[in-house]
Parts: sequence; structure tokens; C-alpha cells
Amino acid sequence: MGKPSSRSESSTKADRKFEKKLEFYAKVRDTVATLTAQKTIAKKKKLRSRHRKLKAYDLSSLSEFLPEFKKSQQPPPAEFKLNCKSRQKLILKEAKQLSTVLKHPSFQSDPLASIHQHLESTQPVIDEKPKKKNKNGGKKNKDKKTKSSTGPESMDM
Repeated sequence: MGKPSSRSESSTKADRKFEKKLEFYAKVRDTVATLTAQKTIAKKKKLRSRHRKLKAYDLSSLSEFLPEFKKSQQPPPAEFKLNCKSRQKLILKEAKQLSTVLKHPSFQSDPLASIHQHLESTQPVIDEKPKKKNKNGGKKNKDKKTKSSTGPESMDM
């Protein structure tokens, strides 16, 4: 009878080992699930903060207050695609243009003045009418002056 009892003990030991392994795997699965959940939450938080920052720098609402410019004299190229070759050509062209600007004597003598002159010659001119002062503000100032001037006159009587 000793043998059957040892078999039952060994089978229960095996069952216990198996149950412990299952518990361990379940714990591992749960921790992995919580970690991935935390990662996705962190990613969502990052995305939200990026969207907030982008909203802070979104200036499209100001477009209604800005003057409208006529389209540039040169029509934009039809579906300008920037592939590797065109990007390389563009970089070379821009680098050449930059080097000619840097070597120009007027730029070397006074860079800010030459940039200012370039912007004045290339940007369209906008005729802005001088803003009139607020009528209410002007009246308030006049009222104060009249009150102060009437004060001494009434005292003279």
C-alpha cells in the first residue's frame, strides 16, 4: 500500500507544480497586458499633448484678419513632386544661390540692409490708411480739459 500512496503523492506534487506554473504564466500574462496598456496610455497622452501644442501654434484663425495677396506672378508648377533627383537639383540650385548672395559685396558690407532692400523689392506694397483715433477716447480727454478749465472760472465768480 505504500506504493499507491507514493503515486498519489507524486501525482499531487505534479499537479501542484502544474498549477504553480499556470499561476506564474497567468501572472506574466497579466503584467504584460498591464504594461502594454500603460504604453498605449502613455502614447495617447503624448499624442494629446502634441495636438495641444499644435493647436497653440495654429494661426489659421488669424487668416481672416490678414490682407489677401494676389497670386504670385509665376504660376506654381503643375503637381511638383519632390523625388530624389529633383530634391538634389533643388538643393544644388539653392546652395548656388546662397553662395552668390553671401559673396555679393552689398551683402558683405551690410547684410541686414541688403535683406531689407530685397524684401522691399520682392514683397507687394500694401497701402494702409492711418487709423483714426477712437472718438470716445478723444471726447473723454476734451471733457477732462473742459472740466478743469471750468473749475477755476467758477471759483473766480
